[in-house]
Amino acid sequence: MNDFTNSLTIAASGMKAQASRLRFVSENIANADTPGYHRKTTRFEEVAATAQTSGAVEIGPVQLDRSELARIYEPGNPLADENGYYNGSNVDLVVEIADAREAQRSYEANLKMFDQTRQMSSALLDILRR
Repeated sequence: MNDFTNSLTIAASGMKAQASRLRFVSENIANADTPGYHRKTTRFEEVAATAQTSGAVEIGPVQLDRSELARIYEPGNPLADENGYYNGSNVDLVVEIADAREAQRSYEANLKMFDQTRQMSSALLDILRR
């Protein structure tokens, strides 16, 4: 049963990490038109458990994308400098939508793994009861 528990832990950690990733993608999309907004990125890190690798993941620290901000020409904008430009955001909606799809599919894969493990453990308990 320990293997079932490990599988459930790994799948649940993957779902939690992908949900957090999707939250950051949503924030990026919501702030795509916010002047001076830097895109948020993160990475997954393996959970350190005793001396062995567990396979579970967690979300790493949030980092701001330091790529250059878009320069937008709009002389009437109150944020514009003397040349009529101001800094937009560095959010690329195509990249964000692709990241959202990837996070969604990874979440679904972890959910399927969780469900399969649950069904296998239930079947095992049914066999042991006989």
